[in-house]
Amino acid sequence: MRMLIQRVREASVSVDGEITGKIGHGLLVFVGTEDSDTEEIADKMLKKLVNLRIFADAEGKTNLSLLDVGGELLLVSQFTLYADCRKGNRPSFIKAGAPEYAEKLYHYLVKQAGEIVETVQEGIFAASMQVSLLNDGPFTIWLDSAEIVK
Repeated sequence: MRMLIQRVREASVSVDGEITGKIGHGLLVFVGTEDSDTEEIADKMLKKLVNLRIFADAEGKTNLSLLDVGGELLLVSQFTLYADCRKGNRPSFIKAGAPEYAEKLYHYLVKQAGEIVETVQEGIFAASMQVSLLNDGPFTIWLDSAEIVK
């Protein structure tokens, strides 16, 4: 599982001009899965995500987590996080999870996040989405379960 995390002041995702998810201060997270991912991996990645200390404390140090600041979470499925660009100029997506399994795992992650974080919004799986954000920092982090879950 891969997550591209952006600390935002606000973010939204829309499909066909209609907003499907919108948050204020918090994290916009693009989520990609592969076939070897499991619910256990999703749980570990979610725990890491919500506890990352990437929000400023009273002294301006990045010392607080999403949970500490009561931040909001916007999860957006994105199979392109598994793009392989090593050969040629056209990315290969062979490592991305099969759509049916990836969708199931994505919805599991959204559900589990909703049990931890007060405000969780989401995009629409496999839809052509437009994402708007105001990155705070900018602050962008990459999490890969191959490194996080051993």
